[in-house]
Amino acid sequence: MDLFQVAALGFVRSPRTAAVDDDWAPVEAVIELDPAAVTVEATRGLAEFSHLEVLFLFHLVDEAKVERGARHPRGNRSWPEAGVLAQRNKDRPNRLGVTTCELVAVTGLTVTVCGLDAVEGTPVLDLKPYFAEFAPRSEVRQPAWSHELMATYW
Repeated sequence: MDLFQVAALGFVRSPRTAAVDDDWAPVEAVIELDPAAVTVEATRGLAEFSHLEVLFLFHLVDEAKVERGARHPRGNRSWPEAGVLAQRNKDRPNRLGVTTCELVAVTGLTVTVCGLDAVEGTPVLDLKPYFAEFAPRSEVRQPAWSHELMATYW
């Protein structure tokens, strides 16, 4: 398997310290960007956007618990088994998370967001402004169990 090296651009400062599955919508978090990774010019123009895509590392996941096959989402046996690549769980092979969240403020290398489902100390690998043109260009389809799973997530 090929290996690639990625460095954190910064870290999440959040009131949430545990990876609990639900109620992320009201959570306001701060992403503190590292001045050794990016300069303050890196955030120029970012505040003009309403939303960001945040790419982060599920750093608290134990490598031994990473799922490489299929499982019942959230361990719920009433939902069908689905492959790890057909879920958005944290126990993924590369432990990568990505979330589109509301951009609240940008002050220098400090980015405040709302609805980021990452806990205190989470390494942030990248930030991208959300462009409406990158939204799906066709009808979104997903299984019924995923709607049930997400009912109280936000």
